[in-house]
Amino acid sequence: MPQTIHRGIKSLIDEANAEIETLSAADAIKASQGDDVVIVDIRDPREIEREGRIPGAFSCTRGMLEFWIDPLSPYAKPIFQEEKKFIFYCAGGMRSALAAKAAQDMGLKPVAHVAGGFSAWRDAGGPTEKFEPRKPTG
Repeated sequence: MPQTIHRGIKSLIDEANAEIETLSAADAIKASQGDDVVIVDIRDPREIEREGRIPGAFSCTRGMLEFWIDPLSPYAKPIFQEEKKFIFYCAGGMRSALAAKAAQDMGLKPVAHVAGGFSAWRDAGGPTEKFEPRKPTG
């Protein structure tokens, strides 16, 4: 018998967007030029290798986000303890809405996400760069 999902992804994303700040790509590009902003790329490393990334963005896969934000977690990252605005993006703006909502619910602030994600950023003329994975040494 199939599962009965009561709150699907559309509902979750709609709820997230109702509670978080959503920036247009143009507004995110402007905001990224400030020293008080961290752009957070939550895409999978394979997406970053394939599509490129926003220069200077901090890479944090969606699966590690909560662990990296929580200062009491053994995986905590110091960047998430800084007094800055955190702007999340993914490929198209769905995962980043959920990520921004989760971060905001944890107490990280201020947070926002980029409507349309990396695609919108690139299409709006935002800077991008090719990602070169580290080569194994040895």
